[in-house]
Amino acid sequence: MEELPLPSLFHRALTKASNALNLPTIEDETQDLIQSALVDLRQCSSRVAKLSLFSANEQLVDIPTRDLVYILVPYVLSEVLSRVRAPDPEERIDLVSTVKRYLESFVRYLELYEVITEEDKELHGRSPSSVTDPAKRRELKIKQYKREKDIKARIEALRKRTNQSAAEPSTNLQLIASVLPDPSHKADDPTTTDPDADTEEILREAMILLLRFIYAEAQTQLESTNQELELLRNAPSMPPQREPANDPRVARRREEDSMWRLDAPLNRGGPDGKGPLLDPQGRPLRPFMILPSNAAERARLQAQVFQPDHRLPTMTVDQYLEIEQQRGNIISGGGPASEAKPTSKEQLAIDAEQDGTIFGEEKAEEERQKDESWAQFTDANPRGAGNTMNRG
Repeated sequence: MEELPLPSLFHRALTKASNALNLPTIEDETQDLIQSALVDLRQCSSRVAKLSLFSANEQLVDIPTRDLVYILVPYVLSEVLSRVRAPDPEERIDLVSTVKRYLESFVRYLELYEVITEEDKELHGRSPSSVTDPAKRRELKIKQYKREKDIKARIEALRKRTNQSAAEPSTNLQLIASVLPDPSHKADDPTTTDPDADTEEILREAMILLLRFIYAEAQTQLESTNQELELLRNAPSMPPQREPANDPRVARRREEDSMWRLDAPLNRGGPDGKGPLLDPQGRPLRPFMILPSNAAERARLQAQVFQPDHRLPTMTVDQYLEIEQQRGNIISGGGPASEAKPTSKEQLAIDAEQDGTIFGEEKAEEERQKDESWAQFTDANPRGAGNTMNRG
C-alpha cells in the first residue's frame, strides 16, 4: 500500500475531524469518525517527529513555509481528543489531561520560535477568570475578542490575495486545511509549479497570522480544560454497585435502615386493611392518629379539618367603633366648631358679665379669685427668678 504524503494525510485527518464537528458526539458513527481522524493525526505526529521538522536549535526563519502548518498538529489532536466519548470519570480525567498536554505542547512550540508577539502574550496570557474586578474582566475579554477578529480578518485578506476561490472557512480546522497544499496535486506533477517570491511571502505571513490566531484559541481551551479537570477531581465518587439481594448482610442492613421509616411499604391486613400499626416489638409501622372514643367529639374534630388557618372576624368595623365609643375610647370634637368655641378663661369672663344673677356673681367671684391667685404668684416669683444661668 502506497504511503500518503504528509500534506495529504494531514488534510484527510482535518476533513474527518471537521465532519465530526457537525455530528452529535454521542453517536457511534461520530465516534468512529473521530477515532479514524485520531489514527491519521497520530501518524502525522509520528512522521513530523521522524522527519525532525522542528528543532530547538532552529529559529522561525529557518523553518520552511510549507512546514509551519505542522506546528498545529498538537492543537488539532487536542481538538479531536476533546470530543472522544468517555463516560467513566477516571477515563475522562485521563483524556482531559492528555488534551491539556497537547495544548501546552502547541503553546510551547510557538513561544520557542517566538511566533507570538509580546502584545499577544500580554493579552492572551492572562486568564479572564483570574481578574476579580468584573469591569476589568469584561474589558479584557473585549480586547481579546477584537484582537482575534483583527487577526482573522487579516488572514482572510491574505487568502484573497492568493486567489483562493474556496468559501470562507467556518471552523478553525477548515481554516487550517485551507492553507495546506492541494492534495490533488502530486509532488512529481509537472503542472505543479513552485510559488513565486511574492506568493511565498504572502503565504508565510498568512501562516504566522494563523498560528497567532490559534494561539489565542488554545489559551481559551487551556483555561476551560483546567476548570474541567478541577471539577472532575473534586466530583463525588460514584455510588458502589448493588450487592446481591440474597446476601444476608444486605437484608440485615435494609432492616436496620427501614426500622423507623414510616413510609415503608405496608402489608395488607389489620383492622382497616392497610396493614398492622405496630410490629411485634411495639414499634410503629405507619403513621396513625389517636382519636377520642366519643363519636360526637370525633365528628367535631373532623369538622375542624377544612377550616381557614386564621381567625375570622366576629363583627363589622362599624359595630366595633360603636362599642369603642361607648367605652369612651374615641376622642370627639375638634375642627372648625372647636376653633370657634371660647376657651375656659373666655367663657368665665362671659359668665361673670351676667350682672344681677346669682350665677353671674359666682362666676365674677371665681374670676377675681383666679386673678388674685395669679397676682400673688407673680409677686412671689418675679420674672426671670428661675433663670440661674449666665449670671457671671
